[in-house]
Amino acid sequence: MTAKTNIPRSLVQKVPKVLLHEHLDGGLRPATVLELAQECGYEQLPCTDPEELGRWFCAGAARGSLAEYLEGFRHTIAIMQTSAALERVGYEFIEDMAADSVVYAEVRFAPHFHTAEGLGLDGVMTAVLRGLRRAAAEFEVGYGLIVCAMRNEDADLSLRLAELAVSYRNQGCVGFDLAGEEAGHPANHHLAAFQFAKRSNFSITVHAGESFGPESIWQALQYCGAHRIGHGVRLVEDIVIYDKKVVRVGELAQYMLDHRIPIEICLSSNVHTGATESLESHPFPYFWAADYRVTLSTDNRLMSGTTMTDEYQIAVEHYGLEFNDLEKLSINAAKSSFAPYAERVSTIFGRIKPRFAELRREHDLPQPRNSYWDGES
Repeated sequence: MTAKTNIPRSLVQKVPKVLLHEHLDGGLRPATVLELAQECGYEQLPCTDPEELGRWFCAGAARGSLAEYLEGFRHTIAIMQTSAALERVGYEFIEDMAADSVVYAEVRFAPHFHTAEGLGLDGVMTAVLRGLRRAAAEFEVGYGLIVCAMRNEDADLSLRLAELAVSYRNQGCVGFDLAGEEAGHPANHHLAAFQFAKRSNFSITVHAGESFGPESIWQALQYCGAHRIGHGVRLVEDIVIYDKKVVRVGELAQYMLDHRIPIEICLSSNVHTGATESLESHPFPYFWAADYRVTLSTDNRLMSGTTMTDEYQIAVEHYGLEFNDLEKLSINAAKSSFAPYAERVSTIFGRIKPRFAELRREHDLPQPRNSYWDGES
């Protein structure tokens, strides 16, 4: 663990951020959960106080098991079954992003989980996108929606969801994902869905290397054609570390480095799900030092009780990241987003770099010491 730096949280909150990995049904406000439950007559929540409910979700998720982490979603999914509820959650997601200085955000969900009360898949997609679009125009936050298939479900359903995602590509849907428990549910069981996405020239990210090792990441890349890896922390198992130094890099880890495959790291969630034992043992600092294309995201703000500011602050306090490093994190994520190239360029040169320059002037901070900011990494 690296020594702390002296960047105050108030400054971290102001820096422009880019989020790539957040689940729509894992990021609701506790107060919204209570209000939507009341509206639809859902009576299985454990309490009626927003703060207490938020603590309850966090306590339930932080048990070191992905399967246990996912238990809380049955409550949020149950109250997200109407067009109005889905639109509200989409809108509030963008509103929360704006309040946290996020300038571009991608949010993902499994649309078929929200059809229990009669909404069709198109109705689900339309409602969420309507909320995202309305808030984006109001708060000036760029966004993209990612459709998730689930590893433990039928491959035919995954293909349908890939087709659904592609059909909304001109309305704000930017990618296709495979989520859920990795162990016993290999990604190559869903090849038809990924082949369709690839033939459609569509962007792909896959949850891999969270609850299973490098083999899962390899399948995501070489079978599924993933452009990004969700979580990916167990890539460290393909790296030999001795005395806190990298002494050997395996073929998969070298491939990830050489091909600039982005890793969607979610520090708090990775500890809560047991993907890594603790923040101290998290491989983030090794990936960072070796210049992997790492990004930071929240995964599930409600379940993990976190924000993008919290995740950046963890990187500052636990891994010694400095102000210039935070800019690199934001640019890494912007470069790795599934937004069109022109939007990525606009986000970097129109939103991220000018704001960091302004904050440097305001706080008398040094300028970047290398050419990363205008080049590739």
